[in-house]
Amino acid sequence: MSGHSKWSTIKRKKGALDARRGKIFTKIIKEIIIAAKEGGADPDANARLRLAIQNAKGANMPKDNIERAIKKAAGSDAESYSETTFEGYAANGIALFVECLTDNNNRTVAAVRAAFNKHGGSLGTNGSLSFLFDRKGIFTIRNTGFSLEEFELEMIDAGAGDIEVDEDTVTVTCAMEDFGSVSRKLGDLGIEAEEAGLKRIPRDTKKLDLDAAKKVMRLVETLEDDDDIQNVYHNLAMTDELAEALG
Repeated sequence: MSGHSKWSTIKRKKGALDARRGKIFTKIIKEIIIAAKEGGADPDANARLRLAIQNAKGANMPKDNIERAIKKAAGSDAESYSETTFEGYAANGIALFVECLTDNNNRTVAAVRAAFNKHGGSLGTNGSLSFLFDRKGIFTIRNTGFSLEEFELEMIDAGAGDIEVDEDTVTVTCAMEDFGSVSRKLGDLGIEAEEAGLKRIPRDTKKLDLDAAKKVMRLVETLEDDDDIQNVYHNLAMTDELAEALG
């Protein structure tokens, strides 16, 4: 299967921007803590925690770090994080959807607003841009030479809408409502995704010239550097020229 390559292309080509391991670990630890606080410390009985642990392993987070985060969630001094989102436009009409986990909403609002203002963007009201993105399940799996033909058949049966294969990875995309069935099928097959979750995929992308695109990505980088921000989604087309310029 092929065709829906928007997410994997964006994710793969912006990988260099996400290479700051400490930032990645901070975001994953937050997800582990909120998952454990909400659903308990047993990953077998807590799907959200199980997924967070899976993503931690995929990011090569040490086991001790994972266990400390779970124990911290059970303690009386554990931070209380709330989930919040922001929507707005970067320069040249590029849509941005920002997902946060924060223990201080005022701080987060101020930081997000400052980032948009500094880089020529504008914040909108919640819900104003959500129609530009589809929420889909994305599974990134290391391509280890298993039978792709059999794998594709199993994934299609589980509800996968697209499977993209390259030299290093296999990316499975499914509708949000099929996320659980695809996840269970991977478990039945003994395959553990390096990263899995519900992502916001742009319905269409917008191409800009290099200078304008780099200005948008400076806003995206500023937001991603904030520890309160878990994910930043946008509908900027990631061209080869832009990917090379970003290094």
